[in-house]
Amino acid sequence: MLLRMALVLLTGSLLVGCSNSGDVSDLKMFVSDTLSQPRGRISPIPVFKPYEFFNYSAAGLRSPFELPVIVDADIIIPQEQDDVAPDFDRPKEHLEQFAFGELSMVGTMQGLDNTLWALVRASDGGVVRIREGQFMGQNHGRVVSIQENRLNVIEIVPNGLGGWIERPRTLALDGIGEG
Repeated sequence: MLLRMALVLLTGSLLVGCSNSGDVSDLKMFVSDTLSQPRGRISPIPVFKPYEFFNYSAAGLRSPFELPVIVDADIIIPQEQDDVAPDFDRPKEHLEQFAFGELSMVGTMQGLDNTLWALVRASDGGVVRIREGQFMGQNHGRVVSIQENRLNVIEIVPNGLGGWIERPRTLALDGIGEG
């Protein structure tokens, strides 16, 4: 019985709250003012330019962040290079863990057998001696000649078409300007 009475009182109070006996004139005035104002205009969707495809053709050129290459006559590479590919089976040498830009030539020394060795400093601070035929840099760079003031390297880099090309690089002695 008590439950029934509480239910009747609750239903009655809900019906009184929904009645139209309250003063809503301010609400009606707001709605009429809002509807009488001019409506805003939505700007049209902007027209976007279609995507322009750019074919990057400088993959084989020198990076703008590297020093220019000094090209010697003894390291000019012929244009046809169908059989160029790095040897992935040979063991890596110490200087191959560093990018070419992280290496600097700090001197040379000559062995008892008149072999000229280059002294190369890596970014870890260590100095390593290297001779012709050894490898350096992360692009399979093979030292092809060592001179008093520089060493010349041939790197094997991807050509962008699934093949490989050889690229000459020069590492000049620190403090010597390249020209």
